[in-house]
Amino acid sequence: MVPADSPHSASKHRHIPNLITIGRLVATALFFIAINIHPPNYAAVAWIWLALGLFIIAVASDMLDGYLARVWKVESAFGRVVDPFADKILICGAFVFFSVPGWTAWPIPANVIHLHFSPTGMTLWMAVVLIAREFLVTGIRSLAESRGIDFRAQWSGKVKMVVQCAAVIGVMVCLLLGYYLPPDPLKWLLYTRDIAIWLTLGITVLSAWQYISMARKLID
Repeated sequence: MVPADSPHSASKHRHIPNLITIGRLVATALFFIAINIHPPNYAAVAWIWLALGLFIIAVASDMLDGYLARVWKVESAFGRVVDPFADKILICGAFVFFSVPGWTAWPIPANVIHLHFSPTGMTLWMAVVLIAREFLVTGIRSLAESRGIDFRAQWSGKVKMVVQCAAVIGVMVCLLLGYYLPPDPLKWLLYTRDIAIWLTLGITVLSAWQYISMARKLID
């Protein structure tokens, strides 16, 4: 049996993480198609389930391709560029779609509208904060790598990604359960969703500050 870390094994498996990354881009595109469909009321639940499944597949593939690339020691320039790009498109795109005022791609359950000022709990300024952070980090990474400095993801960036995914999943779960649950239990789920969204914003700002501190050291 060939050891997992042998040169032959690395050569054999070197394309698999990249193929998974490409698959995540496809799942992301299908996710955006699903959340942009305007179904009749009776079909809305099916489209929400589909979008939720595609999002979970995309997030799971993000963890899988990075894990395999590290285990097989086949990290590539393609993965270093396309992997974070796919993450940014998935999360920032979801926040933009869910924060557009009057967004009505899916019929919103009456309970959700009655209990909350926003059907998704997200607003445009929240999406702007997330996108601004990504532009900032991309600029700092370019500065670091132009000087030959290794610029790996920080712990705050990894935590941010987890909480962001939880917030997006929370939005879709609350929309789904809004079709089934009475107002009182749904109200607590909406509170939980909002906590995840605000945690996302807090960690996003914290992560941006951490990268700004790194940039100051680079400039100095």
